[in-house]
Amino acid sequence: MADRRLAVLGSPIGHSRSPALHGAAYRELGLDWEYDRREVRSGELAEFLEGLDGSWLGLSLTMPLKREVLPMLDTEDDLVRLTGAANTVLLQDGRHGFNTDIGGIGAAFAERGVPLLESALVLGGGATASSVLVALRDHGVRSATIAARSPEKAAPLAELGDAVGVDVTLTGLDDDLPVADILVSTLPGEAPLPALPPFPPSAALLDVAYDPWPSRLAQGWAGPVVNGLDMLLHQALLQVRVFRNGDPAAPLPGEDAVLKAMRDAVGG
Repeated sequence: MADRRLAVLGSPIGHSRSPALHGAAYRELGLDWEYDRREVRSGELAEFLEGLDGSWLGLSLTMPLKREVLPMLDTEDDLVRLTGAANTVLLQDGRHGFNTDIGGIGAAFAERGVPLLESALVLGGGATASSVLVALRDHGVRSATIAARSPEKAAPLAELGDAVGVDVTLTGLDDDLPVADILVSTLPGEAPLPALPPFPPSAALLDVAYDPWPSRLAQGWAGPVVNGLDMLLHQALLQVRVFRNGDPAAPLPGEDAVLKAMRDAVGG
């Protein structure tokens, strides 16, 4: 039996590549840890957490759980407090929430050579969009249009923009959308896409969807492209730091080899 247990939770979850990434990392680190995926729908998280025994070390969270988990945490890091979204829970002397999505996006931008940006168009107004907005601020963006199915429900993103120094405009997915230095889609891969203006060849793209790849947006995109697997890889490395070291800023032993093993596991 494995020493410790971990899993990625969400719905739908069958497509997740997180088990491959984490499994490769723990093998490289010589840890006998088991990491799998669990289908947990909205409204089911509290019951799932109550059913965990002491063998459980940590959880990765995806939609629709990143916001739902917040009242169930004992502590949260600064980025969780800022964004209102946690994608990582360390189950050690309580439940401790972290946001590794922001760091994952930043590392993916650096790896793919995305230049500093000034403006962004973001499709989708959910929990991932809040992490995207902070990561874009860190990459120079000062104005962002966020196109959501229900712009009124995305109002917290405008407040987040005020907090981090980004001028946020909320609009609907069916409205006329502007050109920007980067297009970011946080929509599920199967979701219908809105009508988009023609972007210049210099514009960058971040599509958080990664199955299938290339996505509809990425096909024929001329500028720098960051795919969801890039983001998933780098945020997962930070999660491994949390589960191994208790701190997303504390590097792993032999981290370059760990990252390579994770990348090889998903063909990145």
